[in-house]
Amino acid sequence: MSSDLDVFVGNTTLIDEEVYRLWLDGHSVAEAVARRLRGGVLEREGTSVAVLQSDTRDHYRTFQMLERLLHAPPRLLQQLLFQIPPERQALLVQRYYAFDEALARELLGKKLSKGTKKELDEVSARTGVGIRSCRRQVGPQTGGEKRGGRGPPDPPVSPPRDYAAIVFFANSRFETGKRRLQFLSFADFAACAQSMMGHWSQGALAPEAAEPDGDLPKSFLQDLKELKVLVTDKDLLDQHKSLVCSALRGKISVYNELEANFKALSRALVNVGGKLTHARDVRDFFVDLVEKVIEPCRSDKWSPGDLRLFLTQYTAAPRNLPGFRHQALWERYMAAITACLLRMYHD
Repeated sequence: MSSDLDVFVGNTTLIDEEVYRLWLDGHSVAEAVARRLRGGVLEREGTSVAVLQSDTRDHYRTFQMLERLLHAPPRLLQQLLFQIPPERQALLVQRYYAFDEALARELLGKKLSKGTKKELDEVSARTGVGIRSCRRQVGPQTGGEKRGGRGPPDPPVSPPRDYAAIVFFANSRFETGKRRLQFLSFADFAACAQSMMGHWSQGALAPEAAEPDGDLPKSFLQDLKELKVLVTDKDLLDQHKSLVCSALRGKISVYNELEANFKALSRALVNVGGKLTHARDVRDFFVDLVEKVIEPCRSDKWSPGDLRLFLTQYTAAPRNLPGFRHQALWERYMAAITACLLRMYHD
């Protein structure tokens, strides 16, 4: 008597996300096994320590072979050796190019080079990020800088925006390490970078002309000097104040403080842009915003809502100023300044 037997053979590469995370964090096989044991894997899977060690070693060998493909993600799509579903490939790439916020904050604004790698022992100690993980994370950042700021090398998914922010800061050399800036997280700076690139870069007006490194066009920065007329022309300054104060009377809780300090705030907001043609002043951009806008507003007990209302009216009011001919430039400039200030205005 004969019987039919259906057989299915597959060679899908199995990826354990927990082991992948341990490998990315720079743990050795022995360390990874110890962490998996503490996590209760034996009880969950009903296996032995020997099998767990073998499984971890097998995963590590797979990840080490995959790493050369992760350095050039399109090759991961094209290769046939590892049968990995597309969604799993995307996860591998995304997590390989993800980074620890503490490390990103530590390196933000610094030129990333081989010299930086030599200092990684100190960086690892300060951030608590393992040295092998530090090396992995710094590698794509230095590579992105060499490739003009495009972030990871042509991944099959959109390059992480945070990498663009890191390279933007490295190219512009913004000061981020001073004590008065320590309350700002990497996420705060990354959001500011996105706003500045989105509104001020060449691609803001003509996407097809966008520079891959997000550098700010010199012509735009030079044009910002034209906005100084808002604070150097006494009549325009007085009219601007009158329009803003009239619109906000009864609508914000710090009206008296606004009226008393309007001119100082306006000079700070305008002058921080007018100085961006000089490398030293570009470096101090965030220091100036904190020192000359955020700290005075905090001192006067402005709420985030007060600041939002003020910046909205402050930006719109020049439309009604006779003789002011730079409204488009003004609104483009203030769009990024407003986004940065609202993001940065917290404890």
